[in-house]
Amino acid sequence: MLAWSHRRQLVKNAILESFSPPEKAAIGPFLEAVDLKERIVLHDPRRPVDYVHFVESGVVSLRMVAAGSVLETAIVGNQGAVGVSSVFGVHIPMPQSVVLFPGTALRIHVDHLCRLVNEHPRIRDTLTRYVQALVMHSAQTGFCGIRHSLEQRLASWLCLTCDAADRHVLPITHDSLSAILGLRRAGVTEALNRFEEQGLIQKTRGVLQIYDRKHLEQKACTCYGIITKAYVSAARVPTHNKQKTSPDVCCLGHREI
Repeated sequence: MLAWSHRRQLVKNAILESFSPPEKAAIGPFLEAVDLKERIVLHDPRRPVDYVHFVESGVVSLRMVAAGSVLETAIVGNQGAVGVSSVFGVHIPMPQSVVLFPGTALRIHVDHLCRLVNEHPRIRDTLTRYVQALVMHSAQTGFCGIRHSLEQRLASWLCLTCDAADRHVLPITHDSLSAILGLRRAGVTEALNRFEEQGLIQKTRGVLQIYDRKHLEQKACTCYGIITKAYVSAARVPTHNKQKTSPDVCCLGHREI
């Protein structure tokens, strides 16, 4: 692992990229590049959160675990971050965070981020809006699980995961899909077979490739659109929060530091 302050690269996380040059300059020295290896547990609800991870590539699955059962509540890709809720209060329940698809992230210690949130109102506002969208995602997932059909839920998950991973090839097995969605494996396999017959996807061993994204979205329930809109709204900067920034500030971002 190399400290971000000693690296020269472009920011690939949407939250960090949205910060103004002074805000990027403030947070940059505290960011550390790390690899996200498949199945690594980033956060466990039984332990305090030490780091917030701004995902650059790969996908992290947020899960509730009880009595040996697992149910995914949300997924995080390069549009988001894992562990941000811990910055706003120790009483906020944290799900288990497990790397679903390997990738990379920039992490920051919670103590440093707490200080930056207090010193920079726009960083605080941006993270607050993201946490609100993430809460909406989790709540909508719970609603979806009791109101929508297996096929609708599966189509929504595939679309959301493609968005999070920023690709149309997903390295996931039928067993993993059924486990994280809380569905029977046989039912998942039957639905995937139907999608394949309709030309929406292609299945190979341990991999799903999306061929017809437009029609797959039409198969998805309304939850996909609601969740997507929540993140789009969270990413918008309110007019009263916009700041004028100097273009020659040297910081993390599309300029070198």
